[in-house]
Amino acid sequence: MPASYRPNVASLILNRRGKLLICERHGKKGAWQFPQGGVDMGEKMIGALAREVKEEIGLPWNSYKVLEKRGGYSYLYPDQVKKNKLKYDGQIQTYYLCRLKKGAPEINLERQKRPEFGRYKWIHPEDFKLKWLPEFKRQVYRAVMLDFFDVRL
Repeated sequence: MPASYRPNVASLILNRRGKLLICERHGKKGAWQFPQGGVDMGEKMIGALAREVKEEIGLPWNSYKVLEKRGGYSYLYPDQVKKNKLKYDGQIQTYYLCRLKKGAPEINLERQKRPEFGRYKWIHPEDFKLKWLPEFKRQVYRAVMLDFFDVRL
């Protein structure tokens, strides 16, 4: 039986100086990633992007511009993750490269009752470290960083 993938969107957000936003998972020191999340049934991808960015980091849709979109990045969940994700074997991701607009508000990680992220920082894309990620996500991040920033991890 073929693998079943959950549709997912992820945001690569650049500030006006060209630095990339990364966020540290709440309660997981050293686990840095990009804001991302699942696409709800019947939801358009761009709508899911706007919702996830607003929920996770507090940026409204009108505070950034989408520059580029690329999809088809996928990974399978390891067994310990799969048992918590009953319907899916993995995720298939669409990445959106975005740039903050002039006057965009500050990142706000406290929007949720249980925030997904505890900290954030802006880095040069070439400073991203694969060791921040679980092994099963590294192949996707390698491809994404090469495709969008010509950075080999």
